[in-house]
Amino acid sequence: MQIVISHKSTDFDSLASMVAATLLYPKAKIVLPRNINPNVKAFISIHKDIFPFIHTRQVSADKVTRLIVVDTSQWRRIERIDGFDRRRDMEILLWDHHDTEGDIAATWCCKEKMGATITLMIRRLREEKKILTPVQSTLFLAGLYEDTGNLTFPSSQAEDAYAAAYLMERKADLTLLNSFLRPAYGEKQKTILFEMLQSAKREKVNGYNVSLNAHPVRGHVHGLSVVVHMYREIVNVDAAFGIFSDTKRDVCMIIGRSRLEELNIGTIMRSLGGGGHPGAGSAQLKGINPEAAGQMIRDLIIGNQQASVQISDLMSFPVFTVTPDTTMEEVALLLRAKGCTGVPVVDDGKVVGMISRRDFTKVRQNTLVTTPVKAFMMRDIKTITPGSSPMLAARLMVKHDIGRLPVVEDGRIIGIVSRSDVMTYFYDLLPD
Repeated sequence: MQIVISHKSTDFDSLASMVAATLLYPKAKIVLPRNINPNVKAFISIHKDIFPFIHTRQVSADKVTRLIVVDTSQWRRIERIDGFDRRRDMEILLWDHHDTEGDIAATWCCKEKMGATITLMIRRLREEKKILTPVQSTLFLAGLYEDTGNLTFPSSQAEDAYAAAYLMERKADLTLLNSFLRPAYGEKQKTILFEMLQSAKREKVNGYNVSLNAHPVRGHVHGLSVVVHMYREIVNVDAAFGIFSDTKRDVCMIIGRSRLEELNIGTIMRSLGGGGHPGAGSAQLKGINPEAAGQMIRDLIIGNQQASVQISDLMSFPVFTVTPDTTMEEVALLLRAKGCTGVPVVDDGKVVGMISRRDFTKVRQNTLVTTPVKAFMMRDIKTITPGSSPMLAARLMVKHDIGRLPVVEDGRIIGIVSRSDVMTYFYDLLPD
């Protein structure tokens, strides 16, 4: 017996990938978990005759010879089927687009960072010249669009866009797709959003604008992810976290949404035992009160957002500096000799100002010789620490319209990072 399985809370990407697996492995049967997202459940109810499914209760683990796992590489995300994780004589094939390590020891796997798992499978379907029906193409595009936010999530890749175009060529029905991708948003969700906005607070965590909002709920409430998404947009923060506590069950459901790739929600949620993508994710905590859950999230934002490339990797050093009494003429000669556009002004080891070439427009030519830098330097100096991310540097430069940031540690300047340094990082021009 060959079966295809995916994670609990089945979404469109996992459903699409399971159906795609049956095209690649025709003898395999799709096994659905009990917990399925509401919009996916609606799609399945209409297409039962087209896509045959079986349930976990119909599977005998000892009769399965080949297990095909899609859209996850972790046993804990799969609805329990006794004995699967202990089998050593079963062939396991794995397809997953998440960039996290898993504990499923696959015989063969295609594990590659991509916007959606279905994109990886479309690649194979095209190689094998499989023919897709319009209904299959519609489902596959629903999975691709859902996991990439219609190709707007930072995790989206060029290949996702190519796959979407391929599916549209195969007559994917956008009207039908939009009707099933439309999120559930009713009176209950409106009430929760309104109450969250009434108590909305913004705070700075590791340089990011973040909002954490705790709200009590009773039982399972559909559409909370839509509520958090709308909340983030209305409050206008880099990331928002809804902490939905059910005191009767002693459970906190955490849902996060981010608009910045480096503020990776999936990484944070996996640390809490959940999962997700850079822009979206969720986790469930038992026996944790909302205040403690909020602090855990703050700690993870601080701890998990240390990028592999830090400002210390980009900055220039040693730094050429001048004192406040240095004349503007001497500064002009220094800038010309060093080929730079600005230089920090330092007094007793501390940055007190910044002078740049554009400041010379304020100086009359005949006063260059004797005028000290302190008369024209910019005094409201923005600095950055060596452990900060390039993204934070870019945001400071854009916000304050500045071309360079002194890198300060323990009150002392240890380097300087320029706009061109940051752009070099973002355009992937760093040397290996």
